[in-house]
Amino acid sequence: MKATLLRPGMIIQHEGDLYSVFSVEHRTPGNKRGAMQTRMRNLRTGAIIDYKFRAEDAVERAILDEIEFEYLYGDAQGYHFMNLETFEQIALGNDLLGDAVQYLIPNMPVKLEFFENKPIGVELPDTVDLTVVETEPAIQKATASSVMKPAKLETGITVQVPPFINIGDKVRVDTTEGRYIQRAQ
Repeated sequence: MKATLLRPGMIIQHEGDLYSVFSVEHRTPGNKRGAMQTRMRNLRTGAIIDYKFRAEDAVERAILDEIEFEYLYGDAQGYHFMNLETFEQIALGNDLLGDAVQYLIPNMPVKLEFFENKPIGVELPDTVDLTVVETEPAIQKATASSVMKPAKLETGITVQVPPFINIGDKVRVDTTEGRYIQRAQ
């Protein structure tokens, strides 16, 4: 697959090892070609690396078993998921999930990825709807312009939103780039 399709939580084969993608940022500097700046964790050694893929680079995704789970809650033991077929529960640590934890909300269906019967990652939906818990008050007569303001969401992540978004509004967030898409109904 192309490097532009990389998403947080994906598992790829890179330089002979399995890597879990923690974060992905699409960068297009000036008049140069686009690149995908990634932060990945080596699943064998646990080392975290930063790697820049050219947009046209081919990336080999690891062949994994994907099983439907539901995210239940997070606590000191980790993030708890329930298998939707067997109702078996497992807890995964922050080190395994990476930036994906910023998008997990209770009762969210996700796909956990297993490699050789061992959980190694989570595949998030492309977008999630999250509630704004902290932001500056709306500006009177503010129209949808290029002006943005920071808003803290229910999971703790901060995204840039238009001025008309208020505390309590639900917003749709792109899980790949961690950016505001639109107000959710």
